[in-house]
Amino acid sequence: MKPRWGWMCLLLLSVAMVTWAQEEELDEDDEEEAQVEDGDVDSEADSGEMTADANVSFQVTYKTPVPTGEVFFAETFDDGLLSSWTKSKTMKEDADEDIAKYDGKWEVEALKENKVPGDLGLVLKSRAKHHAISSPLSKPYIFKDRPLVVQYEVNFQDGIDCGGAYIKLLSDSPDLDLEQFHDRTPYSIMFGPDKCGEDYKLHFIFRHKNPLNEDFEEKHAKRADADLRKVYSDKKTHLFTLVLNPDNSYEIFIDQSSASKGNLLTDVIPPVNPPKEIDDPKDTKPEDWDERAKIPDPEAVKPDDWDEEAPAMIPDPDALKPDGWLDEEPEFVPDPTATKPDDWDEEMDGEWEAPQVPNPACQTAPGCGEWKSPTINNPKYKGKWKAPLIDNPNYQGVWSPRKILNPDYFEDLEPFKMTAVRAVGLELWSMTSDIYFDNFIITADKEVADRWAADSWGLKKLVASANEPGVFTQLTLAAEERPWLWVVYILTVGLPIGLGVLFCWPKVSTSQLFYKPKIWTFCTLHQFPLFLFVNTHIFLIYFFSEEKENRSGDEDAAAGGEQEEEEDEEEEEEEEEEQASKSNETPSDDEVRL
Repeated sequence: MKPRWGWMCLLLLSVAMVTWAQEEELDEDDEEEAQVEDGDVDSEADSGEMTADANVSFQVTYKTPVPTGEVFFAETFDDGLLSSWTKSKTMKEDADEDIAKYDGKWEVEALKENKVPGDLGLVLKSRAKHHAISSPLSKPYIFKDRPLVVQYEVNFQDGIDCGGAYIKLLSDSPDLDLEQFHDRTPYSIMFGPDKCGEDYKLHFIFRHKNPLNEDFEEKHAKRADADLRKVYSDKKTHLFTLVLNPDNSYEIFIDQSSASKGNLLTDVIPPVNPPKEIDDPKDTKPEDWDERAKIPDPEAVKPDDWDEEAPAMIPDPDALKPDGWLDEEPEFVPDPTATKPDDWDEEMDGEWEAPQVPNPACQTAPGCGEWKSPTINNPKYKGKWKAPLIDNPNYQGVWSPRKILNPDYFEDLEPFKMTAVRAVGLELWSMTSDIYFDNFIITADKEVADRWAADSWGLKKLVASANEPGVFTQLTLAAEERPWLWVVYILTVGLPIGLGVLFCWPKVSTSQLFYKPKIWTFCTLHQFPLFLFVNTHIFLIYFFSEEKENRSGDEDAAAGGEQEEEEDEEEEEEEEEEQASKSNETPSDDEVRL
């Protein structure tokens, strides 16, 4: 087996070298592909059209999206202004005075990564502060017979520890003042991502009006089915869409893929409609109500041989004291080298005693001190006797109060018809800054929102995908952060191959070989496939290194190839001219004599 393991080690080493060569080759290719093509930037004042700079490996043209249908609100921030937005000037109630003010900063700027020239967004710039900003709709949205489609983009550029990126659709009311926008300002819908710790949420909350007392109550949609962790950590721009239909159905999309769907009547907590019947709060359980399903058998009798006093463990009667056991020697003795400290006060500290140390005499003996037999389970142990259980003939079931009609019952079959919306607002607290918002749109047509997304978010997605490293580059980057991954890579590639070779080519005895030249003395038949495999890998290493050198000189060769051909042609023409001139010269007298 030793030769086999030697070849196995050589195999793994060669696989590691080839893997490294391939990774380096692919890294160079990825870097070349990721190079930015310098392009001219054409700007038109009337269209806002711009072309890409050195951020992507292909030419990108961005044009501010324009709604293709009726919208109630649309905002791109591409003008770099917040003229239509109002920052809150109020204070948050029930908060410490030093943090109660809505003084968080907002800026309009481009993305940190994967920039699209000309595309700007709203960025939350402060951490550990309250932020509030809002903008009115072009016209109020009234919940009647048309769907509501709300869509916007979010990018957690620095990830997020604790904070939200949700929006509020502020209710239409006479006393709505955007400068006084705060956490208790009435809203109709709250929608968007929120995270704190390991709790990942995608909110869809609406405020339902009780038709009896006209009080509002928040209704929370069920949690999204999608895994939301990447949304908060991958630093990419994500598209959030809410579609709410007049038939009370709703659907939530993340990056245009369905993440959750349901119905306002059946899939929210607490339910929109209260139960028709409730427990009677005045009803009480009768004193003689028997809820015991099982009872001890009253006719059962304890057996005469049942010993309740028998212990659970007893000394092992078959155990014997080991020979050489030192009964008279204590297990620990005072340390003979210890001395009483000079500052020891017997009146205050008591009589001084040397610390205990293991008895040296016990080190060579089986044990010291009084020997005790080890304990074992008592075969006669039964424990305390209890009568077996039988069905309770008087069992009446689990008591519950009687039902009465709910005095607060109502039935609202159209919870879609909420309070009209007049403004959109962001009221947020975050422990992480640089949260990017862009391309808000509120419409009644999903197709309008889809076209809007194609002209805005779709371009961001394309740029991010183009700048994303390849699979091999990602593996290399991961291994740079965690070097132990190289071992995983090598074992993943080399171990299956090596085991396959060992099992497919079993050992063959020397007597079975018909001919064995001296040059092959070191390599038996069962080792030849491994030998060939290793040499093939060595060749591949050389091939990759040569390929790199050849590739580096390809451009020079291509550039100088035509020049060399032209020089060769000129030399041939000069030689032909010299021969022609010699043939036309008159021979000398000596040459004639010869």
